[in-house]
Amino acid sequence: MADTAQRLFAADALLPTGWARDVLIEWDAAGKLLAVTPGIAPTGNTPRAAGPVLPGMPNLHSHAFQRAFAGLTEFRGEGQDSFWSWRTRMYRFAAKISPGQVEAIATWLYVEMLEAGYTSVCEFHYLHHDADGRPYADDAELSLALLRAAGRAGIGLTLLPVLYQASGFGGLAPSEGQRRFIRSTDSMLRLLERLRPACEAQGARLGLAPHSLRAVPPEGLRDALAGLDAIDPSAPVHIHIAEQTAEVDACLAWSGQRPVAWLLDHAPVDARWCLVHATHMDADEYRRAAASGAVAGLCLTTEANLGDGIFDFNAWRAAGGRWGVGSDSHACVNAAEELMMLEYGQRLSTRQRNVGADAVHREVATALTLSALQGGAQAAGRPVGGLAVGQQADFVVLDASHVALQGLAAPEMLSSHVFASHRSCALDAVFVGGQPRVTSARHALHREAAAAFVAVRSQLLAKD
Repeated sequence: MADTAQRLFAADALLPTGWARDVLIEWDAAGKLLAVTPGIAPTGNTPRAAGPVLPGMPNLHSHAFQRAFAGLTEFRGEGQDSFWSWRTRMYRFAAKISPGQVEAIATWLYVEMLEAGYTSVCEFHYLHHDADGRPYADDAELSLALLRAAGRAGIGLTLLPVLYQASGFGGLAPSEGQRRFIRSTDSMLRLLERLRPACEAQGARLGLAPHSLRAVPPEGLRDALAGLDAIDPSAPVHIHIAEQTAEVDACLAWSGQRPVAWLLDHAPVDARWCLVHATHMDADEYRRAAASGAVAGLCLTTEANLGDGIFDFNAWRAAGGRWGVGSDSHACVNAAEELMMLEYGQRLSTRQRNVGADAVHREVATALTLSALQGGAQAAGRPVGGLAVGQQADFVVLDASHVALQGLAAPEMLSSHVFASHRSCALDAVFVGGQPRVTSARHALHREAAAAFVAVRSQLLAKD
């Protein structure tokens, strides 16, 4: 091994095959893992991890600006509240935000993500234009604000500019609240060309997010995918789909098909795709979507917050489907809590326990972590699939001195981190590309970024 390699010794580490003891982790100056060697005696000058080492978790779905109004819609409006009433309030909030405010919100959010065990994020970015719906002088201004925020925080990024063209199935005209989101297909493809060198310079991945079938008519979807293939035929494609029963009903009325079935019949869905939410599928859709190789993007705390419904996890796994987790609207920013919410939702739905365990890993937290990691890495389109040679050196160190973890074996520490740490931080350190971004549970920008976020939120609320 070259002398320039950086090293960390872990008494316990979670590798793609499961837990291993006495693991030496080595990476190069570019942040790529060169060797992950279990069963090796530590040398005196090799740094030692403060607890078990886990692979960093990709966050496969984020709307960064929504972090600034998390917790501010938890009151009863007129009539019965739902996703759709929440969306109306979100539109009002989105109408006010400036590029500088987006950057401040995203910087703090990405710091929070790192402190919570996420080491990369897929940013589903649909806030494109100024408050009147006009392009900025630099059409990429808001996308570049997100790139700067990710670079400053040190989180890996998959940037997914959103194509948004209609307010409902059948190409209904956009509403006033959507004016900042709307783009023609040609405009979107020009934006992707503009962003490609900026993403490459930062090591970020660029993809495309057709917002949903209700927001992108069939011809727009067809032309955008063809244009994306001309730019990068391997680029990730993410889409909201079948999140709400009202969406399913509207798609049936428009096309005679359920949303996932329509998409599978009319688009080249494969392993590049992430089907965000996909909450309401029938048995045939579960089978066909899983067979396509697409990832199901589960955003458990947001889906609970919005009253979306419960994904049939057993049906998806039985069909061989891949999945990952995202924090979406950021009502919660905690990788472990998303896994806990997934497991608890399934327990409530099936009236059974330890649903997330599998044939290889009996420990629920271990099984869920490894599966979510693989699906998240696939959705991100980046080499962040765990502690293996050739992958990026993204990893998390648990704090073995945390009261919830003390005295436990490594698998039990991870279990307590997911199910019993009571929202207190059980992480000691977080590395992205081999660089320490969180030490002693705190990001270097924590205080500064938090203060900027609070100031921006106060400014936005003053405009209400």
